[in-house]
Amino acid sequence: MKTSTLIGILFCSILFVCENKNDDRFVFFLHNRFLEEHALNELHPEFGRTEYSEIIAELKKGGLKVISEKRSGNVNAREYAIGIVTQIDSLIKNGVEPRKITVVGTSKGGYIAQYVSTLANNQDLNFVFIASFRNSDIQNIPEINFCGNILTIYEKSDPFGVSALERKKISNCEIKHFKEIELNSGMGHGFLFKPLKEWIEPTIKWAKGNYNL
Repeated sequence: MKTSTLIGILFCSILFVCENKNDDRFVFFLHNRFLEEHALNELHPEFGRTEYSEIIAELKKGGLKVISEKRSGNVNAREYAIGIVTQIDSLIKNGVEPRKITVVGTSKGGYIAQYVSTLANNQDLNFVFIASFRNSDIQNIPEINFCGNILTIYEKSDPFGVSALERKKISNCEIKHFKEIELNSGMGHGFLFKPLKEWIEPTIKWAKGNYNL
């Protein structure tokens, strides 16, 4: 993450805290890889446009304070996650309870979120990993360690997302709340390009501390 970008987002985080009410819930939204390498209005050849602004709008409509940016330049997932952890630490130092902070990631954004979970190592933070686990990750990304209240959402027709229960089993952090949702939209990986209520609604509930989905 560029220093100027990080400073800007940190400023926004602190600004949110200054306006914070006791019941405010904060969400860091991390989008997919395609948008990282293309303009907002560019079309994926199979799935169409990433409806980033619409997704942000739905999260806000759900009563959440959203912190997000359009990444660019094929960022390193772990390095970017370090910047997010810094922002989370800033929120906590300014009085926001960890249980009121959620990190949501779709596809590559979900992998960044998994690194945030690993590096923050805070059992009270919330995470939603969407279409961002494959069985081969256990061998290919052994350093990931789930920690926090974790919701995973994946689509049955999507080859890039399956149950992450195996990762949860081998993680050494005590996970208080863990839930998985399998969707059956038939949209493949394209389901995360749109703010479908099937994943938006449980994400909002999770961010609000409703772990009994």
